[in-house]
Order: sequence, then structure tokens, then C-alpha cells
Amino acid sequence: MLNANIEMNMASEIFKLLGHETRLTMLKILDDHDCCVCEFVEIFQATQPAISQHIRKLKDSGLIKEERRGQWIFYSLNKVHKYYDFVIQLLNLLPCQNEKLKKLELNGTRIQCD
Repeated sequence: MLNANIEMNMASEIFKLLGHETRLTMLKILDDHDCCVCEFVEIFQATQPAISQHIRKLKDSGLIKEERRGQWIFYSLNKVHKYYDFVIQLLNLLPCQNEKLKKLELNGTRIQCD
């Protein structure tokens, strides 16, 4: 259960950020798996610049964090974000997105950047 109240304006900002299906799906995927831009490009069949814009918005909000692994950057859900409890409650209401990653594995396109 949500422990802390969230300010109405912050809830509104988070809802706006999650109002785009791509960003919402990204967060749901990142709830279970770290991913790099190249994987999101494959999952969403979008250009790298388009995916990077979505990642930038999520990163600027602090909801995701990045970790450099060699020359690649992997993204994950920021579990220490002030409003993580609020966001995770929303994500828990959504269907699992693991089939998108399994499809990448079957196609041999999971983590192309390794």
C-alpha cells in the first residue's frame, strides 16, 4: 500500500509522462528487466532517436536510471525514486510484457549491443 501521499501536481506530471503507451510499456518492461536502447528499438520498431527521446523523458523525471556496461548503457526502473511506490502500484495493474523480450530472444535480437 502507498505509504506517503503524493502531491496532486506531481501525480499529474507522472500521469502525463505515463500517458504515452511507449513510455508506459517501457516502464513495465524495466520493472522486470534491464534494457538498452537497441532492444527498445526492436521491441517498438521505432527509430533510435525516437526511443532515445522517450528514455530522456523517463530519465529526466528520475523514474529510470542508467548503468554503463562497457560501451553500452542499460536502463532500469529507479527503485529509490521518491514516487516509486506510486508508480509501481500503477505498473502492477498492467499486463506483463515479458513476451516482447521473449520474441527478441526467439528472433536473436535480444541485446544486440553485447
